[in-house]
Amino acid sequence: MATMKDVARRAGVSIATVSTTLSGSSYVSPALKERVQAAIDELGYAPNAMASGLKRGRSAMIGLVVPDITNPFFTEFVHVVQREARAAGYSVMLGVSDDDAAQEADLVRLMRSHQAAGTILCPCGNEDDTKSLRGITGAMPLVAVDNAADGTDFDTVVIDNRQAARLAVDHIVSAGHERIAAITGPTHRFVSRERLIGFEEALKGHGLKTNPQHIMPGEFHVSRAYEAGLSLLQSPNPPTAIFVANNQMLIGILQALAHENVAVPQDMSIASIDDFAWTAAVTPALTTVTQPIAEMARIGLERLIGRIGGDDSPPHREMLSPGITVRTSCAVPRGGDLRRATVPA
Repeated sequence: MATMKDVARRAGVSIATVSTTLSGSSYVSPALKERVQAAIDELGYAPNAMASGLKRGRSAMIGLVVPDITNPFFTEFVHVVQREARAAGYSVMLGVSDDDAAQEADLVRLMRSHQAAGTILCPCGNEDDTKSLRGITGAMPLVAVDNAADGTDFDTVVIDNRQAARLAVDHIVSAGHERIAAITGPTHRFVSRERLIGFEEALKGHGLKTNPQHIMPGEFHVSRAYEAGLSLLQSPNPPTAIFVANNQMLIGILQALAHENVAVPQDMSIASIDDFAWTAAVTPALTTVTQPIAEMARIGLERLIGRIGGDDSPPHREMLSPGITVRTSCAVPRGGDLRRATVPA
């Protein structure tokens, strides 16, 4: 592997000139730059980013930790962070916590040990799990995005999750539904509790009561939502509409509806938080509350770069507004047995 010394020898310049050319820290004549670049290209020399960062006192790498890379929300979030970070001159080291708070803490430690200039985290645990990371980060800045409660020592970027739930429920109620169920996320997560509160607030605002038997835990996972959906559909008094609190659980609910041969929207109306590519491609197209994922990623990165640059102002919380994309998965309810749509054998 070529070294800086090899480049200097091939270009006929000093090692200091090669270093200055790479860092841009002081003037190097165009002729010398051209010779150095030609030597770099010929030898295939690649600078050691970590070593260079240590010499400058600042790394060119940032950390990014998400709970689930298979979830379209986080897939897009990672894509935007990587693209914007690259444009800002940073590379990204990605870690996936698999919804495990202990593994999340280990990944934050890893980012610090690899001299990351800062880390963007999408927390998977509860408020105490996130607050405890202060003892791990040291001087490394950290910005928490998505499942981030207020009151931490970090900058946070979130959406108004209560409003997200209200948008979905308001739309369902506007179609005439009164028996509305909710498939909820894990109770230890801030984002789950906020969406449940928003669901309950929306029902109350329309003069409707929450039926505890229609609140089913889906844990933000396909299989758990499928089980919850079957329980709802097979219950003595099933709902006529279902609010689903995230995209992974939406998949499980659609599987449960298919299993029970319940037609959407003729026999069951559906609205969910999280829009992604195939929600408009299936039949019926699904009504979803949209999160400004790209904006969340950009703001999170901007806050982190500001902290890396020395911003020592108090922790800042940015709350963004969700939107709603109305499609065709909600309709006027009709009475009767949900299973009347069963296809004969």
